[in-house]
Amino acid sequence: MTRADTAAELRRLHADDELLQVVNVWDVVSARVVAALPETRALATASQSIAATFGYPDGERIPFELMLDMAGRIARAVDVPVSADLEAGYGDPGETIRRAIGEGIVGANLEDELKPLAASVAAVEAAVAAAEAEGVPFALNARTDAWLRGRDRPREVWVADAIERGRAYLDAGATTVFVPGDFGEEVVAELVDGLGRQRLSLIGLPLVPPPDRLQALGVARLSYGPYPQRVTLEALQDLAGMLYSGGVLPAAIRPLN
Repeated sequence: MTRADTAAELRRLHADDELLQVVNVWDVVSARVVAALPETRALATASQSIAATFGYPDGERIPFELMLDMAGRIARAVDVPVSADLEAGYGDPGETIRRAIGEGIVGANLEDELKPLAASVAAVEAAVAAAEAEGVPFALNARTDAWLRGRDRPREVWVADAIERGRAYLDAGATTVFVPGDFGEEVVAELVDGLGRQRLSLIGLPLVPPPDRLQALGVARLSYGPYPQRVTLEALQDLAGMLYSGGVLPAAIRPLN
C-alpha cells in the first residue's frame, strides 16, 4: 500500500465499530514481536518507553532526532500502520508531523499539556494542515491532559473541560480525542456522550473497563502507554534474579519473529 493508503486504513480502524487495540512498542524488535500476532492491526509507539531506551526521562527531554529515528525504524520494520507518540510536538507540531510522515508514520498522539485552549487548537490545526499538505489522511489522536494534570478539580469540572477541548480538537480536524486517565465506566460513558461514538481514545489502566465493554460503549481506541515495556523489563529482571539464584533457562524458548 502507498503511505496514503496505510494512513486511510488507520483512520478506518479508528472509525470502525470494533475497538482498535494498539499495544505500544519502543524499538524494532518489540514492534516485530507484537506485529507478528494475527490480532495486531496497528501499532503505536510510547514516547516514555523510547526515551527510557536511550536513557532520557519523558517529556520531550530526548532529542527529537532520536525519537523520530526510532519511530521511523519501527514504521519501516512492520507491515501494519504505525501511530507515534510525538508528545506536544517538540515546539513545532506542523513540522514535527511533516517529518514524521516522511518517516512512514501515519498517525500520532499530540498532547495539549492543559495549555490555553486557543494555543492547543492552533497546534492541532497546524498538525492537520501539515498532513493535508503531504497528501496523507493522517490519524491525529489529540490528547488532552484534563485528567492527568487537572484531576484535583471536581470530576464534573475536568470531564467538562475534556469534552470542551476534545470537541474543539475534533472541529480542528483531529481523528480522535485521547483522554488518558484511571476512571471507570460512568466517566467513559460521559466522555463518549460528549464527544461522540468512535471518537474517544483511552489507556488501559486498572479502573478503565475491559476491551469488550469499551467497544460496547463506543470507544474508538485503547492503548497501553509505557506499561508493556515495564512488564517486559520486570520479566527480564525476574529472569536475571532466577539465574543468579542458580536457575537455568527454560528448555524451550520461542524464537523472535
